[in-house]
Amino acid sequence: MDILGKLQRHREEEKRLAWEGTFAEYLEILRERPEVAQSAHSRVYNMIKSHGIDEVNGKKRFNFFSNQIFGLEDAVERLVEEYFHPSAKRLDVRKRILLLMGPVSGGKSTIVTMLKRGLEEYSKTDEGAVYAIKGCPMHEDPLHLIPHHIREDFYNDYGIRVEGSLSPLNMMRLEQEYDGRIEDVMIERIFFSEDKRTGIGTFSPSDPKSQDIADLTGSIDFSTIAEFGSESDPRAYRFDGELNKANRGMMEFQEMLKCDEKFLWHLLSLTQEGNFKAGRFALISADELIVAHTNEAEYKSFISNKKNEALHSRIIVMPIPYNLKVSEEEKIYEKMIKDSDIGDIHVAPHALRVAAIFSVLTRLKESSKQGVDVVKKMRLYDGENVEGFNTADVEEMKKEFNDEGMSGIDPRYVINRISSAIIRKEVPAISPLDVLRSLKDGLDQHASISKEDRDKYINFISIARKEYDDIAKKEVQKAFVYSYEESAKTLMDNYLDNVEAYCNKNKLRDPLTGDEMNPDEKLMRSIEEQIGISENAKKAFREEILIRISAYARKGKKFDYNSHERLREAIQKKLFADLKDVVKITTSTKTPDESQLKKVNEVIARLIDEHGYNSISANELLRYVGSLLNR
Repeated sequence: MDILGKLQRHREEEKRLAWEGTFAEYLEILRERPEVAQSAHSRVYNMIKSHGIDEVNGKKRFNFFSNQIFGLEDAVERLVEEYFHPSAKRLDVRKRILLLMGPVSGGKSTIVTMLKRGLEEYSKTDEGAVYAIKGCPMHEDPLHLIPHHIREDFYNDYGIRVEGSLSPLNMMRLEQEYDGRIEDVMIERIFFSEDKRTGIGTFSPSDPKSQDIADLTGSIDFSTIAEFGSESDPRAYRFDGELNKANRGMMEFQEMLKCDEKFLWHLLSLTQEGNFKAGRFALISADELIVAHTNEAEYKSFISNKKNEALHSRIIVMPIPYNLKVSEEEKIYEKMIKDSDIGDIHVAPHALRVAAIFSVLTRLKESSKQGVDVVKKMRLYDGENVEGFNTADVEEMKKEFNDEGMSGIDPRYVINRISSAIIRKEVPAISPLDVLRSLKDGLDQHASISKEDRDKYINFISIARKEYDDIAKKEVQKAFVYSYEESAKTLMDNYLDNVEAYCNKNKLRDPLTGDEMNPDEKLMRSIEEQIGISENAKKAFREEILIRISAYARKGKKFDYNSHERLREAIQKKLFADLKDVVKITTSTKTPDESQLKKVNEVIARLIDEHGYNSISANELLRYVGSLLNR
């Protein structure tokens, strides 16, 4: 990789994007591209939209969040459609602080970080270009230069609304440096950068006794008082607070509700009127998105305090719950492991899945819907088909509790326990059982888990273990059945011959004697029962198979072993049931004979090549399934 070459190209790109010109030249840009003058809220929304929007089952999915935020599609859709979209249209929602509220490690900080990084990149594009008065510490909007009395004419001519007043510093500069000639004021293109404190600010509360309001609004530069003669001279003021530096972009207010009240007062006029008070000046205009995050306990404490009513009415709360989909939880762990120093450790297939099953179970609430336990609910939420339930039932369950997902085990705990298991085991591979064992051992050390919750969580670990038992048996089943693939195909052909005769009310002919005989009901049922086809449902299932065969024939395709997923599963299960004794022998014999050893090696090779195991985890899986079958 040519790092030096990339650095050179980066410098060249920065030079290419740079622009500097007069206010008169800036107006020419606006005439061609009026979107350049968009507000901070509009810029955030358009940045999200620029990455693309997909519609899945009538719900919007925003690609901007897709590789970092998992399982929170509904929360993200609400965030974008109920806050950013109306804010971009200049509706009153933009005059509210956005407060992300949810449990620890639920994705709040990730969302904010993504918005900050996204704005940095977006400001380097043509559609996201940002221009400011050159030399202004607050990167002030050049349109503030337009006097209030001609702004209506400007709107009629350009179709752009101008909000906010020129800051005291730029008002003085306009008179002293440009002799009042607005058209000559120099404008430059700026690029958002959190590191350079341009358009992105971050405020974090500290000890109320030592924290200064200057951290938010800037402060007087006492070393210049002698030079400029007055504290009310804007040249003697440092416009370097977070509210100053975040102008035109966004400010992250970390743990906002932990702040001293005097820090929050400044947000009242900033959100409602778009300005704030600093030093001995008139109100200073600022256009920025303020996003804060907190947990549920602090939020409830905040709203219960009557003194906070004014600020509470200026906050829009967006709940960010834990993810409730097992498959998405797996992706969270994959991402966290990839970003850690344990990325080179072999994590056996399904190790993260069993951890995800446990985590999601701790977050679900028992449904009052008849016939639904937490395991069925978990499967339904993850998009699995559960007999007797449909998508309408799932949507009904989601509406049953407003706070589902706001408590339970957090992803950081799971990754901590996986790390602990790796260190304790001291081998380059970790199995699902290692993960479950470590999760269980860590419950005693988890400070915020009550005894009642601990007992409940241990039960969820047992459920996750049972789920893994089924997964492990299926995994070995597939690997063994592959070694008997000809047997599987023969069994399926035999089944299809019988189904065809049954549906067409025909007889079969015995291949040896030539005698006519009835379809083999016992054989058909022995296969169908493997996937839960009831006596009442067998006719419909067989007719469906026959229709599928006809459809394949019409298209000139051959119906084979892989043409019907449920039938393939039934054949595999039936064959595996018939092979159980062989599996028991080959997985539990300490000194297998040559043919058994060959079979075991075939299965191990298939687990490694096709299923993502390494030799250590494949052997562990076979030993474990052997012990399950011998119970």
